[in-house]
Amino acid sequence: MKLLIDNLAMPESARWHDGRLWFCNWIEQQVVAVDADGKAEYFDVPVENLMGWSIEWTPDGRLLTTGDKLRRYEPDGSVTVLAEQHANELVVDAHGNIYLDGADFNFSGGEAPKPGWIKLIAPDGTIRQVAGEIEFPNGMVLTPDGRTLVIAESFAGRLTAFDVQPDGDLTNRRVYAENLGPDGICLDAEGAIWSQTGSEGVVRVAAGGEILQRVDLPENRAPFSVTLADFNGPTLCILTSEWRMTDSIANNLARLRGGAHTGQVHTIPVAVPPAGH
Repeated sequence: MKLLIDNLAMPESARWHDGRLWFCNWIEQQVVAVDADGKAEYFDVPVENLMGWSIEWTPDGRLLTTGDKLRRYEPDGSVTVLAEQHANELVVDAHGNIYLDGADFNFSGGEAPKPGWIKLIAPDGTIRQVAGEIEFPNGMVLTPDGRTLVIAESFAGRLTAFDVQPDGDLTNRRVYAENLGPDGICLDAEGAIWSQTGSEGVVRVAAGGEILQRVDLPENRAPFSVTLADFNGPTLCILTSEWRMTDSIANNLARLRGGAHTGQVHTIPVAVPPAGH
């Protein structure tokens, strides 16, 4: 592995866009774009949720951010609030449908867990719930044909797949893979998914759960998000922060909020490029 960039608060929500790796720098309220040489550009964003927000782009290239609200950044520099809806992760299909996920409890504040949901915001602005009873919804991916959505259920330790209907509804819920520790995930061109293991490692897993490849990380360095880039060939980008497995969630979060800039991005060459979407 190669260290691409470090001294980050907590890097999350990795995306490959327009020739650069983009991600959220939680706590610092920043979006970061970095090239293959580690040259980074930082953008301040107004997100009230210091923990739990993501980025994506509309089909015409406008940046979206979640958090306390769903916001869209316009070409003239203005910001449009698309929905007064708090959310964690999001994906966007080719028609402009936006899938948001979240749960109605304060995870970082120590509140007792509640089942999560997936909601769909259509291009006309209407919003409706299309899936529920998600055990801590996290990263999501859409297949390039837009017909399958896979979500990470972090508390259940599994990836769950849905069929996407023409109207955007999600049906035929099923297990994609189990016995993982999924967070921010990504899809490759062969239909396999890179996911976290629940410890200091990431795996490439096929539908049904077969582990195709594994990458281990140093002790106490937890991977929170992964994506596939094209840095002179297919490249897996692993976003990590110090996370002490023997310590409580509250103590780990307190360290991060207290200014521990332990976040890093590592890259490693892989054989299979990212999926088309």
